Amino acid sequence: MRDPRGHVLTVRKRGTAALMLPGGKHEQGEDPRDTAVREFEEELGIALDRERLDALGVFRAAAANEPGHAVEASVFEHPYLAAAVSARARAEIEHLEWVDPAVARADMAPLNTELVFPLLRAAR
Repeated sequence: MRDPRGHVLTVRKRGTAALMLPGGKHEQGEDPRDTAVREFEEELGIALDRERLDALGVFRAAAANEPGHAVEASVFEHPYLAAAVSARARAEIEHLEWVDPAVARADMAPLNTELVFPLLRAAR
């Protein structure tokens, strides 16, 4: 999700150092869209509309918090919701932050810096 300025909502899980996109592992047989809706609600308390998700792609990158492992992620964009202003970190999330995808930061997950953010910048 991006705010009206184009900043992306990112989260940091408890006990980790990298900011990443909200999300998590899918359940057996779960559609990736349903995973995105469920995880966003669990982590931030915001209900997304499954039908308004726009698939950006499936990406594979080095895992931010598990050296030597990779993460494969189905990434979606959802139109901005005013309720996102009051989003609060829940579940395993310790911190949330709106970040400008055009600004390089050392505390970003590789999935963001190497794949998703360049795609978002190119789409602007």
